[in-house]
Amino acid sequence: MPSITSANVANAIVKLVAADALPALVGNLVMGNLVNRDYEPTLAQAGDTVNVPIAPQLVANNLAEGETVRPQNPSLTNAQIVLNTHVEATFQIPDITKVLAVPDLLRVYMQPAVAAIAERIESDLLGLYAGFTANTPLGTAGTPITEAVLDQAETALFQAKVPSNRPKFLIVDSNTYSQMRQIPRFSEFQTAGEAGLRSIVDGTIGKIKDFYVFRSQYVPTTGSSPLATHNLAFERDAIGLVVRRLPQPLPGTGAIAEYAELGNFGMRVTMSYQPNTLSQQFTVDVLYGCAVLRNNHAVQINS
Repeated sequence: MPSITSANVANAIVKLVAADALPALVGNLVMGNLVNRDYEPTLAQAGDTVNVPIAPQLVANNLAEGETVRPQNPSLTNAQIVLNTHVEATFQIPDITKVLAVPDLLRVYMQPAVAAIAERIESDLLGLYAGFTANTPLGTAGTPITEAVLDQAETALFQAKVPSNRPKFLIVDSNTYSQMRQIPRFSEFQTAGEAGLRSIVDGTIGKIKDFYVFRSQYVPTTGSSPLATHNLAFERDAIGLVVRRLPQPLPGTGAIAEYAELGNFGMRVTMSYQPNTLSQQFTVDVLYGCAVLRNNHAVQINS
């Protein structure tokens, strides 16, 4: 049986933090759980560029009797995503022994740090709305969303040849979500059945016009009187999120790091000692980039 040393105790503490940090991050994300997440556990530095391949378009040729096939030379295009965002959240724990004795105390320290990182990722993803120009924006600023606007959004994605078997999502802010819950045909049992009952009793919309509906606190707004809320209807491949590992700290520098990876998300948790405050310092950081992958696979819905 291996002996207990300060080194393996320190490593165990960092692993404990990492094991709790990532599920908490994923649980705080909405948009981040819906987009195309290209993640590889490879080391990278801020500023690196990742090429995400996009499948080419082919046409079906009619092969008449006696004719030969007509080879096509499709060009595989790439969407370049720059790893230009390195976010961190740092907190200090004066008495680390209390954390070992009471693991729930660690979550009290860690939750605000993880929530801050999730908020930044969510805001960056939703901030890409202006890059979707292939489809004409729908809705009007300061005007409640209507069934007709939702119908137009679904039609726009269908006409853009978004595969019918791919899930489509609608991300809205809290006010728009409330407006949708009050659309009569979708909020009454006699017209929407069980879904209408859930909207009334549970307050959840679920699915409407072939969109899975989610609300986020970070849907961007612009302008004034009235504010324009930029909700987004999209298919997964419309947006890409790339996460990469950050290097381990140099050995002997007094810092210990562990990687936490789950569901195409990765983060680094680093523990170091701060002599000025006589406390252990924990830094949770993520290196990522996000960009539009398929311009015609999303449409803005203003409200």
